[in-house]
Amino acid sequence: MAADRLQFHEMGLDDRLLKALADLGWAQPTLIQEKAIPLALDGKDLLARARTGSGKTAAYALPIIQHILTAKQTVQEQAVRALVLVPTKELGQQVQTMIRQLTGFCARDVRVADISGKAELSAQRPILMEKPDIVVGTPSRVLAHLTAQNLMLRSSLDMLVIDEADLLFSFGFESDLKGLLCHLPKIYQAFLMSATFNEDVQALKELVLHNPVTLKLQGSQLPDSSQLKQYSVLCEEEDKFLLIYTLLKLGLVRGKTLLFVSAIDRCYRLKLFLEQFSIPACVLNSELPVHSRCHIIGQFNQGFYDYIIATDEQSLADPGSAQEGEGSQGTKKKNKGSGKGGRGKDKEYGVSRGIDFQNVANVINFDFPADIESYIHRVGRTARADNPGTALTFVSHTELPQLTEIKDALTGDSADCALQPYGFKMEEIEGFRYRCRDAMRSVTKQAVKEARLKEIKHELLNSEKLKTYFEDNPRDLQLLRHDRDLHPAIIKPHLKNVPEYLIPATLRGVANPIISRKKKRRRAVAGAQEGGRALIKGFKRHTRSSNPLKNFRYSGKQGKGRGGQRTQS
Repeated sequence: MAADRLQFHEMGLDDRLLKALADLGWAQPTLIQEKAIPLALDGKDLLARARTGSGKTAAYALPIIQHILTAKQTVQEQAVRALVLVPTKELGQQVQTMIRQLTGFCARDVRVADISGKAELSAQRPILMEKPDIVVGTPSRVLAHLTAQNLMLRSSLDMLVIDEADLLFSFGFESDLKGLLCHLPKIYQAFLMSATFNEDVQALKELVLHNPVTLKLQGSQLPDSSQLKQYSVLCEEEDKFLLIYTLLKLGLVRGKTLLFVSAIDRCYRLKLFLEQFSIPACVLNSELPVHSRCHIIGQFNQGFYDYIIATDEQSLADPGSAQEGEGSQGTKKKNKGSGKGGRGKDKEYGVSRGIDFQNVANVINFDFPADIESYIHRVGRTARADNPGTALTFVSHTELPQLTEIKDALTGDSADCALQPYGFKMEEIEGFRYRCRDAMRSVTKQAVKEARLKEIKHELLNSEKLKTYFEDNPRDLQLLRHDRDLHPAIIKPHLKNVPEYLIPATLRGVANPIISRKKKRRRAVAGAQEGGRALIKGFKRHTRSSNPLKNFRYSGKQGKGRGGQRTQS
């Protein structure tokens, strides 16, 4: 039915936008884009719900850019005409990148500025004094600039977007947002974009929208089973490590993979465990500086890393652990359950939400998600657009009731549940258990603590480099990696490789064990040496049979010719 669908060139978009869309390889709009763009171009307020990865960012960005291009045909004065509010810094950078891609052929006419980062207000003031057409930022940062009079919106703003609207209140931005609205004009066009509709979204609807059109697209918030395969496997704590070792080391899980854990310490515990077997992985959590987090995500999307261990901490929903210096005037609450691990966390962080991880083949819930919403947003990182994906959730006996709730929510009106048992026989990998226990003995609480401190210190240095040096040396940025070994624990060399006799017979046909770089080099050197020996043997055989020097004979009596040279008889 693709022929019946509305195409980009039928929406009345500027030719420069159509050219940018062609460069991005977007042949036709997604469902949310097809429905939302014409309504937005007609001046309607929108309340849109569509699942993660459905193209919501372009659905509001294209109408904004089109509006600005149209306005500039008659109005010459430069002004901030659109404001995009986002809950996290990572999403702010992502939105700016998308808008810059879409304005690739009209960059002089439409300028965008992302002010969601942690730079000082005074450092961002010159950018805002130039009055970019579109400003992207978190509510706390935008309000801080409005209060400091670095940003004036009352007389110029035409369009307001609240992206990932269901996160803003839960991240403590309620008072920031209400304070911000006082600085806006009485009349403007507004869009609320969200993956879910909850009470917070309804409250926002009352605050910012005027007679909106509501779009509830895709009844299921996850793709169907033909695109997304969802599995659960029953395993206790030790079995989790045994299973993840087997899946990764034997290459049973292939492609880019996100591993979700419930806390920052768990993040480093899993990383150190995998290091014992020479399996490199990046850590991504709220303690790392925003520049490092964005760089890790960017390199992951480019294919630098196969595995990211990401936290999805419950305490992030509570802003009590917010970092200072954000200019936030949001609601402050006591942080629950973070303990000593709460220091330095960034409230404007959320790996499972908003961030555009590209071409993720697998999501593994190493620790069980807190609720159905968390499950949906974790698993929503894979099977985006038309790409296939797999989700695997580890479940302990105590978590079976929560698993039943998630199954019921996913089943809905359908007869078949999308979440199926993972047909894996744990008894077949018992031979690896002693190796895992050996590795876990090195991953002590002290080793985890040291690794955490070491990583944060290193990434703080990286963040400063990213902010200054790499702006002038972009090629060197590619050399900066985040998956190096932390090595506070003792590494046992014998664990790097997998003896063939340990691989279960049923897996030998599909297993593709990760071999250490050193062993690969030894094999290559051995092959080269063997080839060299064969070459020398062949040369010796050839010279014995036909040595040209044996045919070059001199007479017994040698005289001297003219010039004192010897003559051949």
